[in-house]
Amino acid sequence: MLRAFCYNVAAMNFPNQLTLARLGMAAGYVVLMSFPNVWCETSALILFLAALTTDYYDGRIARSRGLVTNFGKLLDPVADKVLMTAALVMLMGNPYLSIPGWTIVAILGREFLVTAARLLAAGKGVVIAANKWGKAKAGLQMGYAFVALLFAIVVRKLDTTGGIALRFPDVVAVAKIGLRHLSYWAIVVIALYTVYSGFQMLWTNRETLDLAEL
Repeated sequence: MLRAFCYNVAAMNFPNQLTLARLGMAAGYVVLMSFPNVWCETSALILFLAALTTDYYDGRIARSRGLVTNFGKLLDPVADKVLMTAALVMLMGNPYLSIPGWTIVAILGREFLVTAARLLAAGKGVVIAANKWGKAKAGLQMGYAFVALLFAIVVRKLDTTGGIALRFPDVVAVAKIGLRHLSYWAIVVIALYTVYSGFQMLWTNRETLDLAEL
């Protein structure tokens, strides 16, 4: 089975291999984030950045080289959602961040709703492409996941390095409190914007989705 899987992966075109690699990186991110220390979190941050890089290039390479496939169209958004879900859920357990559970529920609920709407439209032969609101939403989520983890690593390093923590306890305390407040309000704003972008998409495509009849 493993040999057959490796053979199928090798037979894929390069953009699809990049997309599949993003799924593997998401799994690796979860494993690394399960160990709360600076080195594992730094490795997870690097892996997350690599995954974002594959997200940037896979679609562009596929379109520029005429390698767009139905498999790629299906797998790419799935890989994106798996990566962002993994990132946000694992960040919830970071003691240096404050991410309320309802924000993650709102974000994931929006994604499920939009995915269902796209499937409904696809059944009618209509493709609902991502609009500027959706693209901005994705950028905000990815940016938050990267920056929040980066600052959490820095604060953890300050907090767990004996010399710094003992010499500058007030600075470390302010950094910890400040990061928790910033991470909280940032994800609240992003969650609200995410929900808004979902309703905006539904409203724009209300005739296609027969929402006007509700």
